[in-house]
Amino acid sequence: MAEPSLRAFASTIIPGAVNILGVRTPRLRALAREICSDDWRAWLSLATEDSHEETVLQAMIICEARMEPEERLELVRSFIPKITNWATCDVFCAGLKDARKYPERYWDFIQPYLHDSREFHIRFGVVMMLTHFVTEPCLERILSLLDGIRHEGYYVKMAVAWALSVCFIKFPERTLRYLQNNHLDDETFNKALQKIIDSFRVDRKTKDVIRALRRKAPQKS
Repeated sequence: MAEPSLRAFASTIIPGAVNILGVRTPRLRALAREICSDDWRAWLSLATEDSHEETVLQAMIICEARMEPEERLELVRSFIPKITNWATCDVFCAGLKDARKYPERYWDFIQPYLHDSREFHIRFGVVMMLTHFVTEPCLERILSLLDGIRHEGYYVKMAVAWALSVCFIKFPERTLRYLQNNHLDDETFNKALQKIIDSFRVDRKTKDVIRALRRKAPQKS
């Protein structure tokens, strides 16, 4: 299934991925469905992380296979340390649709990851929030949690910025109030503003308001 041209391209945009083969995501999903229709537990017990695609395939199977929520959460817990790049993280989070069926279980499950010291553990928690929990009841808690994240990892900062842009698009007035008074570092804050400005779902007048919030880089003495 590998395509050398795709491998070359993917290698430039997915730092941290080990041994990219260049297999397209739809083909991986089709393979995951095939494995899930058979003895997927046996497959997972033999799976390795010898390639980026095999790791992503594990993620897809954990998300898609039929099982009870507690078994899935145990598999999720065991998989998270295998996440070494943004692509694996984001595919995994998007596929965990059980979070919509069992919101309280998943909300409690992701909390420790938001306070972890490891870059992709935190990103997992943040991307889970922005994917499944940006709702009216959760908004203020999400903003508070994002405001408290302190980590220098690039992929943490970008996840927080992405989450804030999702919050703004869904709840512009309340998120704007937060953006006007927050404790984010300058890089994360300005990146969040840029993601909002880049959105096609934000009108021009609102984008001007967002631009005016930008923080200037401190001048070097």
